[in-house]
Amino acid sequence: MAERAGADQITVHLREDRRHIQVRDLEILTQSVRTKINLEMAITDEMRGFALQFKPGIVTLVPERPEEQTTEGGLDLRPNQERNAAFIKELQKAGITISIFVDPNREQIQAAHDQGATHIELHTGDFSAATTDEDEQKELQKLREAAAFASSLGLIVAAGHGLNLHNVHLIKTIPEIEELNIGHALVAHAIFVGFEQSVRDFIDAMKRD
Repeated sequence: MAERAGADQITVHLREDRRHIQVRDLEILTQSVRTKINLEMAITDEMRGFALQFKPGIVTLVPERPEEQTTEGGLDLRPNQERNAAFIKELQKAGITISIFVDPNREQIQAAHDQGATHIELHTGDFSAATTDEDEQKELQKLREAAAFASSLGLIVAAGHGLNLHNVHLIKTIPEIEELNIGHALVAHAIFVGFEQSVRDFIDAMKRD
């Protein structure tokens, strides 16, 4: 349904505790989906094996804690830098594009670049959680500056987490951001309008004038 409605990519998260998709889901998706599969996953030996087995179009490396309800922030790339770089290089050798989910922080963006990633996804959670116009604008400016810095390094920039039909119009004004990943709000909106229409509504909301 997402493909029929015009989605450019299907993003899935194979967690270590399997609370979201299962391995069999990933297998079926990589065999049947015509659009790009973006596999979100932690930096573990198990997940590396699945990525090399199913070879999604892109892997987004994310932090993961068993007690969290959902991903709570960007991946901290400062520890284990050599391990991270080796992990990234191995997947890239298999033809997989690597993105890293990071906070809008210059140090983390620089680390993503230095460790070999070609793409990043900026964490928009703080922006989405802002409760005042002032805080929203402050977080938006952080994202603007982060996206510009990442682009200056040659990184392809995506963004996501907590975006919805009410705030996406601000994010789409950041010219360096080439992709938005939206899940929960899209599915919630689908309760009222249907899944395909929900995808279309979000695509329309993302379009730049």
